[in-house]
Amino acid sequence: MGGPSVGAAAAALRRGELVVHPTDTLFALAARATDPAAVERLLATKGRPTGRQLSVAVSSTEELEQWGRLSPAARRFVRAFLPGPYTVLLRPTAEARRQLSVAVAGGPRIGLRVPDHPVARELARRAGPITATSANRSGKPPARNLKEARAALGTAVGVYLGGGPNPSGTPSRLFDLAGRKPTPLSRR
Repeated sequence: MGGPSVGAAAAALRRGELVVHPTDTLFALAARATDPAAVERLLATKGRPTGRQLSVAVSSTEELEQWGRLSPAARRFVRAFLPGPYTVLLRPTAEARRQLSVAVAGGPRIGLRVPDHPVARELARRAGPITATSANRSGKPPARNLKEARAALGTAVGVYLGGGPNPSGTPSRLFDLAGRKPTPLSRR
């Protein structure tokens, strides 16, 4: 009856395929952040300009510390607000630089999310860190449902995964946590 399962979507990600899934904010287009070829396919599918980093979704605040360095102020912010509708910018760890695609960990900051959505967190738990970018073509409005995502991205996506509560339709708020205190940023 229903659509594909989280397990099927995680298996598709491990094979290098792209997956669309719900988050607490928008429908996301995911690739395994540890698979540079899959991340490049994602960028091509979105038509996203090179040089703009992608953020990464992880399954828990504990996992977040594997990829980004947290100051005491950053740790307080993370404990207070995550999981939630925030993308936090941190300095990448040495492990992030070694294991993650340059498109996510190649700059001085890495964008990390712990979505407040059970499907998104379970997918990241099963597949490892995944990209956290909206399911749309670059420069177009984000998909509000799976039908819109499918219309925008077509057969380039291996699995369209529904389930759980619907996304809010509002992008995550961006906070730079690499400095002395959390600083809200606006999206470009």
